[in-house]
Amino acid sequence: MEEILRGGYDKIIEAGAVLVGGHSVEDQEPKYGLSVTGIVEIDKLVTGSGARPGDCLVLTKPIGTGIISTAVKGEMVSAGEAALVTEGMAALSAVPAAEMVKAGATACTDITGFSLLGHLHEMLLSSGVSAELNLQKIPLYPSVKDMAAIGMIPGGAYRNLDYIKANVSWQGSFEEKDDALIILADPQTSGGLLVALPEKNLQDYLNALKEKGACGHFIGRITDGSPGTITVY
Repeated sequence: MEEILRGGYDKIIEAGAVLVGGHSVEDQEPKYGLSVTGIVEIDKLVTGSGARPGDCLVLTKPIGTGIISTAVKGEMVSAGEAALVTEGMAALSAVPAAEMVKAGATACTDITGFSLLGHLHEMLLSSGVSAELNLQKIPLYPSVKDMAAIGMIPGGAYRNLDYIKANVSWQGSFEEKDDALIILADPQTSGGLLVALPEKNLQDYLNALKEKGACGHFIGRITDGSPGTITVY
């Protein structure tokens, strides 16, 4: 419990915030969470509803945390692989968020429990557009494909896929389809940002992230199709 509280406090300080109170709940399972109160600078506000056809999609962290976490419970991954995922989950999105404003981002969503496909679908519906994803460009944590292949899949991934599959057009190889889609539907913990921005600003954004020690992967484009539809190729 001490380590959980210290870890949370350290991240609060890193984010430039202040812890101002709290309360305890007696329950069967340990729980820890934070709620955030702040002031929004309207001229820097990026919502999920402004994506435009032709925009590029950038993902700022690998995916697969749900699969690896399930594999950790089954003692199927090494301590080093688990630590790499933990480090990724603990990384703040402050740099990608600040730099996307400078790069003229048109829309953004975080990638959490509804998966890459689920959160992208929500952005597309809000923006009235569709998207194409390049499967080979989507970054994964090490061993995600191997763990998915042997069934280390959290229940939430199946529920996510059941919800979203009617809106996904698969254009890849038949052999890859099942494993690839379940990975794209994997529920994430602190899965980074999915940013839509004009193509002319893409390289500047990726360069800025690299210079400041953050990650950025160009994974697809916004298209002018049926709102909410995702084509994976």
